[in-house]
Amino acid sequence: MAKPVYKRVLLKLSGESLADPATGTGLSYETIGAIADEIKAVHDDQVEIAIVVGGGNVFRGAPAAEHGIERATGDYMGMVGTVLNALALQNALEKRGVYTRVQSAIAMQEVAEPYIRRRAVRHLEKGRVVIFAAGTGNPFFTTDTAAALRALEIGADVIMKATRVDGVYDADPINNPGAELFDKLTYMDVINRDLQVMDATSITLCRDNKLPIVVFNITDPANIRLVISGARIGTVVR
Repeated sequence: MAKPVYKRVLLKLSGESLADPATGTGLSYETIGAIADEIKAVHDDQVEIAIVVGGGNVFRGAPAAEHGIERATGDYMGMVGTVLNALALQNALEKRGVYTRVQSAIAMQEVAEPYIRRRAVRHLEKGRVVIFAAGTGNPFFTTDTAAALRALEIGADVIMKATRVDGVYDADPINNPGAELFDKLTYMDVINRDLQVMDATSITLCRDNKLPIVVFNITDPANIRLVISGARIGTVVR
């Protein structure tokens, strides 16, 4: 791999990126293992890596509200789902010899550390991968917002937003084969065109603090290394 262009990164993994590709739910241990292999390779190149995991493969609060579950309760249920994913990813990484810490924004002391910014930074400095679970710890905020917040708190150089398509398009590429893939966008392009890269709160946080976002396809886990080496893949938002 070419020399990394980033020293510290925040990788945002959706719950679906860890799921069975056929159903988008549950956990695919083969997929998790492949992602863990690539994270280890990047880690071995002395890149400091923090990860925010989603929980959509386990539970989503917003759709559940349509079936009578109170929204805040549903969001807390989704936060618990992210902890399941974080523990699965931690297990895969540590089987590969990568020291890992899970930090949860809601108290779950038997399985995860509480989120403490200074402790998270110290783990990174010591060469550990830090996995942030339970979002921000608050309902009505997405894990995309958690990714932007944690990236700023730890001083990350970039947010790497993993998706199941090649980047940001002007329409859904799955339903519209003629959709245009953007090479680069500004934060205001994303907001004004409602491109659904990340929610508006997270985009605004990144814009106000000049934190770049790279949106790339995680279905080929090798793309993690390519992005960190500065390869022109995916879409850059800055």
